[in-house]
Amino acid sequence: MATTGRCHCGAVSYTAEGPPEHHALCHCDDCRRWSGAPAVGWIAWKQDRVTVAGEPATYRSSTHGERDFCAACGTGLFYRNAEALPGIIDIQSGTLDDPAAQPPGAQIMVKDRLPWTREMTDLPEFRTYPGMDG
Repeated sequence: MATTGRCHCGAVSYTAEGPPEHHALCHCDDCRRWSGAPAVGWIAWKQDRVTVAGEPATYRSSTHGERDFCAACGTGLFYRNAEALPGIIDIQSGTLDDPAAQPPGAQIMVKDRLPWTREMTDLPEFRTYPGMDG
């Protein structure tokens, strides 16, 4: 079973073979600042099971962490940390071609979670933009 995905513009794509090691929503400050989102979905494979097409740019976000993104459109794609996650590549699960097919199994770094994310399901919902539902 192969899992595929890409950046927003398609300049960088990837294929991951076999089942993932894990899939979690991360609430850490580092992921939040990197993505601009309240939490980030990360789905992980062993590095030797992932093939990348295109040339992502790399940003060293900490002493051991590296984050790859598309230099053309800015989409965040990959995270590697040889100390904390040896041999693993985390992929932002929102970039999967079929992100609904592999739901996360955990939330991590909840010590940094924004308190209001607990009540997101209580917010009003609109099928599209407010006032444009049709």
